[in-house]
Amino acid sequence: MTIRAVLWDVDDTLFDYTGSDRAGALCHLRAEGLLSRYESAEQALGLWRAVMDEQFARFVAGEIGFQEHRRERVRGFLGVPVEDAEADAWFGRYLRHYEAAWILFPDALPALDALAPRFRQAVLSNAATVNQERKLRALGVHGRFEQVVCADRVGCGKPDPRAFHAACALLGLPPAEVAYVGDQPECDAVGARDAGLHGIWLDRTGPAEALVPEGVRRIAGLAELPGVLRRLIGFGAPSTFG
Repeated sequence: MTIRAVLWDVDDTLFDYTGSDRAGALCHLRAEGLLSRYESAEQALGLWRAVMDEQFARFVAGEIGFQEHRRERVRGFLGVPVEDAEADAWFGRYLRHYEAAWILFPDALPALDALAPRFRQAVLSNAATVNQERKLRALGVHGRFEQVVCADRVGCGKPDPRAFHAACALLGLPPAEVAYVGDQPECDAVGARDAGLHGIWLDRTGPAEALVPEGVRRIAGLAELPGVLRRLIGFGAPSTFG
């Protein structure tokens, strides 16, 4: 078996989206004087995340554009009608807090370095291209990837097999020669598996006995990834990992 490339998810795989979003949202809601409306900060953050999940799903499904998904997040969270310009300004104030909190997971750079001698690397994300490219540049890792493939670029998002196939086509590789690493078991790992790639589920917080979907490999951290790829390639294959 030959694996020539690793495709990466970004948010909550390489980049600590949940931590950055939580820190940014708390700062923003505090600055806007909104936390006092809720019984606790956790209640406010729960609503924030629920609205985000709902509207981002609409974006991935192609129901609304990326900017409109942001406006709908504002309206859904505030619970009142908001004009586009006001929603853009409100969300922009949140973005300043969120971007100030951007950080890679500690194991991200070591994993990228470990794989670089042996595998080509690229990104497949459900977010908007302009946002992910800007994020990867700010985090100092954009140049490590041959391609940054996003839902708006290919016209569909994970777990649609067409998204995975489009990324493989841009790399000039068949799906069987590509591994995909992401934090979502169904959207990322199972989606990749069903599209003919090698699906690897990054489960940073789950219990050791978590149920692993058939045909999917599970890792608890990116330090485990080189070993998993070695086993996928097959015992006895030459190793180029340091």
